[in-house]
Amino acid sequence: MTPFDPKYPELRRRRFRPIPVRMLVPNVITLLAICAGLTAIRLSTEGRMELAVAAIVFAAILDGIDGRVARLIKGQSKFGAELDSLADFVNFGVAPGLILYFWQLHELNNGGWIAAMVFAISGGLRLARFNASIDDPNKPAFAANYFTGVPAPMGAITVLLPIYLGFLGVPMPPATLTAFYTLLVAFLMVSRLPVFSGKRVGKRIAPEMVLPVFVAVVFFVALLIGYPWHILSAGSVAYLISLPWGWKSYRDQERKLAAETQAASTPAPAAAATYTPAAAPTDQDDRPAHLH
Repeated sequence: MTPFDPKYPELRRRRFRPIPVRMLVPNVITLLAICAGLTAIRLSTEGRMELAVAAIVFAAILDGIDGRVARLIKGQSKFGAELDSLADFVNFGVAPGLILYFWQLHELNNGGWIAAMVFAISGGLRLARFNASIDDPNKPAFAANYFTGVPAPMGAITVLLPIYLGFLGVPMPPATLTAFYTLLVAFLMVSRLPVFSGKRVGKRIAPEMVLPVFVAVVFFVALLIGYPWHILSAGSVAYLISLPWGWKSYRDQERKLAAETQAASTPAPAAAATYTPAAAPTDQDDRPAHLH
């Protein structure tokens, strides 16, 4: 405890400075997401897989909300950023791995546990790399539109695809295939694959598109509630198929930037010097002509 110095009373008052409520709101949303992830683990141990998967989806929705709410009300803080990373590790690394293990991977004994553990560790490594590269000064401007590797929330939603298909009545795949798919998604999370981030999509909406956007959002939410496993299955497959397009787009912009940089650094060719001969002197007499 810092001793109170009567010469500097402001030092003691600074420790108990009131915190604005707007700084707490995003953190409360993040804590709710952690509660959803921990509840998903408990539900999976009890065999209630549908509710466990629903809790992970709810945590992913809260994860997409807390950052936007923080930017909207100017409630960003370093504490909130660290808390969000810890929440993502629990919700989208540990919880999905355990759900898959209790659902089917336990049939492989140690092999299934290794697959679940590798997925959880990959989620933690991916989040650590993301935090370390936020302030990278060498990143080009267009790189802000891309993630490096599949983000943790999408990795968690995608890796649960075998469970979605099982809820739809599709025969359960072999445990070995599920373990291979789990390792594949884990590899995509820690890879250097450029993936669309979507951060700059929807920041500005034309006035005439406001009502159609409202209707589209309500329609999507209604579909997600009415047909959750169909929507999640189709969305997971579509996301995996779209990954090559993100890589291609990133490479195209990278080549364009390299070409522009090379063109700017190449000196322009010097203009050919032209020789202009001096005008020949003219023998002109400025005296007036003789008058006749």
